[in-house]
Amino acid sequence: MNLFRLSTLALAIVLAACGSDGKDGQDGQNGSNGSDGTNAPTAKALDLTILHMNDHHSHLSAETLDIDTSALALNAKTEADEAISEVAVEYGGFPMLTTLFTTLSNQHTNVLKLHSGDAVTGTLYFSLFNGTADAAVMNQICFDAFALGNHEFDGGDSGLANFLDSLNASACETATLAANVQPSATSAIASGYIQPYTIVEKDGEKIGIIGIDIASKTQNSSFPDAGTLLLDETETAQQYIDELTAAGINKIILMTHYQYANDLTLASNLTGVDVIVGGDSHTLLGDSTFTKLGFNPVAAYPTVVTNKDGDTTCVVHAWEYAHLLGKLDVSFDADGVVTQCSGHPYLPIGTTFTYAYNGSEDRTLDAVDAFTVTQQLTADDDVVSTIADSNSAAILAGYDQVADVLRQTVIGTISEDLCLERIPGQGRSSICDVSDTTVHGSDISNIVAKAFMTITPTADIAIQNGGGVRVDVASGDYTIADAYSLLPFANTMATLEMTGQQIKNVLEDAFDYALSDGGSTGSYPYASGLRFDVDASQAKGSRFSNLEVNSRVAGDWGAIDLAATYIVVTNNYIAAGQDGYTTFAEITGDAYVDTFTEYAQGFMDYVKQLSDAGQTVNKLPISEYSTQSYIGTDSCNHSSGSCIGF
Repeated sequence: MNLFRLSTLALAIVLAACGSDGKDGQDGQNGSNGSDGTNAPTAKALDLTILHMNDHHSHLSAETLDIDTSALALNAKTEADEAISEVAVEYGGFPMLTTLFTTLSNQHTNVLKLHSGDAVTGTLYFSLFNGTADAAVMNQICFDAFALGNHEFDGGDSGLANFLDSLNASACETATLAANVQPSATSAIASGYIQPYTIVEKDGEKIGIIGIDIASKTQNSSFPDAGTLLLDETETAQQYIDELTAAGINKIILMTHYQYANDLTLASNLTGVDVIVGGDSHTLLGDSTFTKLGFNPVAAYPTVVTNKDGDTTCVVHAWEYAHLLGKLDVSFDADGVVTQCSGHPYLPIGTTFTYAYNGSEDRTLDAVDAFTVTQQLTADDDVVSTIADSNSAAILAGYDQVADVLRQTVIGTISEDLCLERIPGQGRSSICDVSDTTVHGSDISNIVAKAFMTITPTADIAIQNGGGVRVDVASGDYTIADAYSLLPFANTMATLEMTGQQIKNVLEDAFDYALSDGGSTGSYPYASGLRFDVDASQAKGSRFSNLEVNSRVAGDWGAIDLAATYIVVTNNYIAAGQDGYTTFAEITGDAYVDTFTEYAQGFMDYVKQLSDAGQTVNKLPISEYSTQSYIGTDSCNHSSGSCIGF
């Protein structure tokens, strides 16, 4: 799509009023039983447009995308009079997505706006505001339905109730769907908060929309109340499809927070399902447009499969982090069978572009150069130049202003200086003598690893690269801002199911990278629930010995079983094999689970957990340090106290 060819959508976006127009076309009923007791009218064919998103995980603001402009011959030059080879542009975020939802809604009839779960957890917006910021911007879009994801339960049933109170605090009425969630009688969401499905009427036709949450992951990795159960996804979906069908409704949409691969299997095992609008796996569906931008689509949008009846089922996901909006056009015949589905994602980009003028100054492209770059980007229909919705932008600005103050909120107390180090004896710390770190390495990196293990209920052990921890931690009050200085990257925590042998291999991989030419000392591994002796003078494969495990540091230490399976929590950067952790990259499929919780938030949760228990953050007992002894590359045993360096 090219903005400057005045395509219908792009022109409408530029000229659109920036406010939300409220609920679009919602003239059906939002009942939990799905039946009004009347005879169903004669069904007819229907064309439907579904606008959807999922897994925004409290990513509310736009992010920045670097664009290669080396072939565009821009007029702008650097201070050294060199050509501009790269510019940055904002993309995604709720202010631009709100404009897109509004514009596309106005351009089509019979529109549904859907969100398939995991709205919360993942950024400072959630850490500070517990879902109220998410609800405020979601209400500017005003979804017809919201399906629960596993992370909606991160604050237990009461935390979910508080979020849903915020989501329904405005004139916008969003049905919250979770057919397979069965709250206990005492749950905060037991009455009036969730329903198995909603029925929406478009052009006289009733459409049933059912919500399904991923059961095992929610039950085991989030924190639903003990009495809240999650039922089998397939059985529950079929139960409510049958109930809707019996009520004369033959156009059925599943909103699933169940992962893309599972959705394909689910479709094949169900009768009567027409469309699946999914989430949880953060799957990007689309064409080569996204590959050219440096992203990785895994399949076509939509993915067209057949259900158990042999009829067409259209499956769509919309990636993650409010990066884009999915638009699916579906045609049903009078029998409710899908005769056609098509569409694509829309990636909204901003209208200004910046470039590095020199090492300390960025500048903005003039209108002529901006025109040239926009033409290149919007030549593909999937990318559209978008003006941010002013109401959503103002809401975020208000939260940002409060956040600047709250960043200084004290969340705990540090009882003593915690030294930063990478490899033992390297001398990284600015507040500790190097002799304090020659044997066991970093105090704070070991604590970070313990924090990740502690707040991840499924994890046996944790592994964290030394370079992912950035600063010493001085004694005294500890604030939210301090946590983000310590762990500044946008990494999330992920769990990996690994054998003991794979764990040993990944330690050897990482340290070999730390010692190699062109490698990084930041890859040195720190751990919790795992300890070892290190001899840097040995060859790769023989540097780690006496590996011992103490799952969750809740029992006794014992030799690692190389054939046994353990759950390791780490950050998603090294989990992808980066920084020398190549064995991690072998862990794929169901053995790899990204929690999508930012690692800074994980550490804050740990500090607050200690503070709530009346405890401070202290150095760990020496028995819990992952490096129990260290021999340097020069064969000097650091335990002797005479070795400096690694």
